Formats: sequence, C-alpha cells, structure tokens
Amino acid sequence: MPPTHEVLNQPEPLEDYDAGADSALLSALEREEADWADAEVRELGVLAGTARARAWSDQANAAEPVLRTHDRYGRRVDEVDFHPAWHVLMDTAVSRGLHAAPWADDRAGAHVARAAKFYVWSQVENGHGCPVSMTYAAVPALRHAPELAARLEPLLTARSYDFGLRPPESKSGILAGMSMTEKQGGSDVRANTTRAVPADSGGYRLTGHKWFTSAPMGDVFLTLAQAPDGLTCFLVPRVLEDGTRNALLIQRLKDKLGNRSNASAELEYDGAFAQPVGEPGRGVRTIIEMVNGTRLDCVIGSAAGMRAGLVQAVHHASQRRAFGRALIDQPLMRNVLADLALESEAATALMMRLAGAADRAVRGDEAEAAFRRIAVAVGKFWVTKRLAAHSAEALECLGGNGYVEESGMPRLFRESPLNSIWEGSGNVAALDVLRALARHPEGAEAFVAELRRAEGADAAYDGALKDLLAQLHDTEDAEFRARRLVESMALLLQASLLIRHAPAPVADAFTASRLGGDWGRVFGGLPRGADTGAIIERARPRPA
Repeated sequence: MPPTHEVLNQPEPLEDYDAGADSALLSALEREEADWADAEVRELGVLAGTARARAWSDQANAAEPVLRTHDRYGRRVDEVDFHPAWHVLMDTAVSRGLHAAPWADDRAGAHVARAAKFYVWSQVENGHGCPVSMTYAAVPALRHAPELAARLEPLLTARSYDFGLRPPESKSGILAGMSMTEKQGGSDVRANTTRAVPADSGGYRLTGHKWFTSAPMGDVFLTLAQAPDGLTCFLVPRVLEDGTRNALLIQRLKDKLGNRSNASAELEYDGAFAQPVGEPGRGVRTIIEMVNGTRLDCVIGSAAGMRAGLVQAVHHASQRRAFGRALIDQPLMRNVLADLALESEAATALMMRLAGAADRAVRGDEAEAAFRRIAVAVGKFWVTKRLAAHSAEALECLGGNGYVEESGMPRLFRESPLNSIWEGSGNVAALDVLRALARHPEGAEAFVAELRRAEGADAAYDGALKDLLAQLHDTEDAEFRARRLVESMALLLQASLLIRHAPAPVADAFTASRLGGDWGRVFGGLPRGADTGAIIERARPRPA
C-alpha cells in the first residue's frame, strides 16, 4: 500500500463504552429514590455504547419511513413502513420500560428510573423516542376517562412491542400518539376547527385536518375537537373493535430537518370514530396532562443530546494530536470542553430533579406537584434551547471530521432544535411560566423554596437570587421580559442543584460563569482558575 494511504492521527470510533457510567446521572438516581434501578441503567448504558446500537441508529435514519396510502388492489390502508432497525430500537425501549411502564409500578422512584433509562437510550437515536414519550404521557390524560383507562392502560404499560394495525385490545401492547396541531392554530389549540358530532352508535364522529400528528403509526391518539359543549379531548383508535380501519387518512409524511427516522404526518379525520376523554368543553385541561409529560421528555432528550455530543468531543480530543500534544491538553480546548461539560451536567441534574418531582407528585406530594408545575416549563424553555448551541460547539471540536455524516454529529445537530419547538416553542414555554406564577402562587413559593436551599454557599448565587426575587415581584412589561426572567429561573435552579450535589470544581465554575458574569458569549469562556481537569475527567466516557 502506498505510504499516502497510511492513516495517522485519527481517533478510533467511540465504541464499547458504558453510556450509563455518568457520575451526574448515577448520583441523581440515588438521591431521587431510584438507586434500585442502577443495574438496569448500567445494563442499558453498556448496550447504548456498542457498535451494533450505533448501526441500528444509522440504519433507521438512512432508510426513512415510507407511507403506503393504498394496497395493491386500491384499498386505503394508510400504513407506515419502517426499516427493521427501527423496530429493534423500539423493542429495546419498550421491553425496558421506557414508555408507560412506570404508571404500573408503585415503587418510589419508578418515574426517575424511567427518565434515567430514557436519557441513556436516547443517546443512541432520538427519533424513536417520540412514540415512546407519547405513550408515557398519554396515561395520566387517559385517566380522565376511567372506563377507557381500565381497558387500555394495561396495554399501554405492557413491556411488549407489538407493531401492526390490529384492534388495540387484540394486541399484547399498544402505543399512543397525539394529534393536536392545525394549520391555522399551531400552539393556539383553542383555534381548533376539527368538529366532533355525536354518533348514533355512541361515541363521536370527528371531521378535520391535523397539520402535525406525532407518531401516526400508533394504535390510539389523543386529540382535540370542537364538540357541542366546546373544545373536548378525544381518544381515536387506528383500528376499530371489528377489525376495520378507522377513518384516519394519512395525507403525507413531513419532510423534516431532523428526527427523520420517525414518521410525523398530516392526518385527516373523515368521520373518524372517537370516544371522549375528560369533561366536555374542558379539552385543554385534559390534554395538558399529556403535554406536561412530553415536556419533561423534551428536557430529558435535550440533556441526552448534550451528553452524546460531549462524550464524542472529549473522546476525539483525547486521541487527536496537534502542535505536539493531544487536543485535550491544549489550554483553549480544555476551556471549551469543560464549558460543554458544565452545560451537560447542569442539564442532567435538572432533568433528574424534574423527574423526581414528577414521581413524588404522582404519589401525592402536593408541594412537589406545585414545584413541578412551574419547573418543568422553566426547564423546557432553557435546556432545549441550549442544546442547539451545545451541539454546534461539540461538532466543531471534531473539526472537519464532525461535519461528515459518519461521525454522527450532523444528525445530532439537525435534531437539536426539535425539542425547543415541540410542545410549545420558547415563547409559549416562557409565557406558560408567567401564567403559572400568576395563577399558582403555591408553585412560585415552592420554586423559590427550592432555590433557597442553596442560599449562603456562594456569593454569585446569592446575588443572582436576590435579583431574581426582585424580577418576580416586578410585573411591569412582564411578557416583554419573559425570556430573561425564565432564563434566570433556569440558571438559578441548575446552580442550586450543582451547589448542593456536584463536586466543588463543577459548582464553582458554573456559578462564576453563568451567574457571576465572568463568562464569554460562546462556549470556552470560563474564567481563570476553573478546574478544567476535574470537570473534563468527570465527563470522560468510560469503557464498558
């Protein structure tokens, strides 16, 4: 072989590592009452770090889902075909309880354990997380219809991935989707034009066009429609009890920036049979239960994306050499990597705290329910927005290698804006925080109480907390200032968690940079004295 074909100074692929060996994740698992799931998280983490898991991800994204509206004889079928790798990813997620399984588990920390596994497995592939998340979030909304929940909840929580269009109650496990967004309304769901009229045989018939339906290959969907008593939540099955197809017509699949392994569709109801869920005319209040669950998963998925990009950047910099030494030993690269690691750890700590609040709220803790009501919207606004900048910088750490598809970084970057848009864009999330602060003073009190738990340990933190309290009492031009307020709330909540639970190098660098004003406008602007070595070492991927 000619000497020009010799490959020098190129890192080996990051394979056979333990994606669950994440100090920030595992310590949070313990303090949020879910250390009993440590072995499950680690087992899934080892699988997530394998070459074969990476291959499943690549295959599911290279062979995108295909819509078949009709069969060979002209009958309408509206089926979505997937590469076999998609089904492997889905089966792995469902069999390990990443979907609705916690709703059938009475153990303290069940929802935290699920969040940790969702975080680890999402680092492999993001698209299949959509139907998994929808199924998780559908259960609390469905419980507003006790008879339906009694029939379908055991199937939604079952650890059986049973793909295919058959009557839901003939399957060993089912998946749920959500169909709300319309062309004229977007996030303004009250502008919904889909109509629901009572059917002679019971139930309702829905007619309308949904502009963006998540996971159209699911078995049942929660949707909103204008009924005689007002906007109401409905459950719509894909296949009816007698085995006939319901009148859900998939018009086309969306051609998206990212998340391309997952099918998202325009869906038309042509007199589709549906059953009401919750009180007539109170559809938004009913379906918000599902939205809150998917918003939590937006935070988890974004934290997972940060971790995935970070470990690739640290791995590459550890093996790539320039100017006589490894990139990771270059001072400026150390600053960048440490800064990325701080952002990642803060996101992980926050998503686990939110999962803990959700878990305790389910078990009747009213204070945690009040905290969750505001904190999930705060986390949704901030962490999802930080992912795009984080992914771009992590990609840049690999240089030109990061810009080619084989690295996996371009797909990570294309995925990065999704969670900020899904379930309400940044403005929607920020305004939701304002409304929650005004309507639920107990939530504001719980949020401030959480921040006060770290008071007195760091001067920059204390000063920022004082400023935030003043902002919370200043209602003038509140909507105009909403983003700055929610950003401050998010940074203080992250800092509070790191001060109380992370090693001093991590907490000190985070508060000095994010709250103390000693930070640049791009990653890599940490102040002098930051212990970059300790921060990076904590983030380094570990062998399986």
